[in-house]
Amino acid sequence: MSGFNEWEQKPHSEDYLLFPENISDHLSIDELSLSKGELYTFITNKNTKVKNKHSLVAVINGTDAKAIQEVLEKIPMEIRNKVQEVSMDMARNMGLAIKNCFPNAKRVIDRFHVVKLVLDALQHLRVKYRWEAIKEENIAYKKAKDAGQKYYPEVFSNGDTLKELLARSRYLLYKLEDDWTMKQAQRATILFEKYPLLKAAYNLTLFFRSIYKATSKANARIMFEDWKQRVLETNIEEFNSAVFSIEYHLENVLNFFDHYSTNAYAESFNSKIKGFRENLRGVTDIKFFLFRLSKLFA
Repeated sequence: MSGFNEWEQKPHSEDYLLFPENISDHLSIDELSLSKGELYTFITNKNTKVKNKHSLVAVINGTDAKAIQEVLEKIPMEIRNKVQEVSMDMARNMGLAIKNCFPNAKRVIDRFHVVKLVLDALQHLRVKYRWEAIKEENIAYKKAKDAGQKYYPEVFSNGDTLKELLARSRYLLYKLEDDWTMKQAQRATILFEKYPLLKAAYNLTLFFRSIYKATSKANARIMFEDWKQRVLETNIEEFNSAVFSIEYHLENVLNFFDHYSTNAYAESFNSKIKGFRENLRGVTDIKFFLFRLSKLFA
């Protein structure tokens, strides 16, 4: 009754689905797991004016650049040449496939993923300090036990021990200073007094986030070079790695400032699919699940 058995894309549906008629000048590309951790690449139309309908351009099994390119090349070149912009995350395989398949399109790396990379570097430093604090506390506890004494860890003015301080500081490091609560501000003061390098890393993160307030691509480039110089002077290993990754993608990162495009549409589309998957209590028949997705979104 659903028409599944007569579905023209059924024979190759586990490998790919393709809807060239849904292509517009602005696309998004992202990956999503449908079942058992297996990733599928979704290409969506950002210009759809009808809710859900005509959103889906392609679904490809896997994230390999060659596989993505082989599927997209089935679309005639004159249609692919219409695409002017594709928003994406920092995955190099997707960037390569988009570059080869849509020669006229600018690749725009979503700001959320770039800022997240810098925030992850900050959190990595905090976690490293936390493991060091746990190790030191374990050693002190063992020494006290061997000496037949009771061990009491240092307690700061806000009631945190050192390892608690580092664990409970996770969320305040994501927030801007003006958004801290009174307790978070107190905890941050103690944390930064104890770990000046963590304070420097937090300030680097704030400066990087301010780059996205730039009014032009030229200003953003200048601010990035300034941020890079500050990172090199501070010489925090985690941030050095972030600089290298962002520099590799810099032109695509700065393309954001042309039209301030984000990958929010793709993330929203992914959320719809996840919700649909959860309502079904998981996916047991991939082919039929993709058939239903095509009916809803293509």
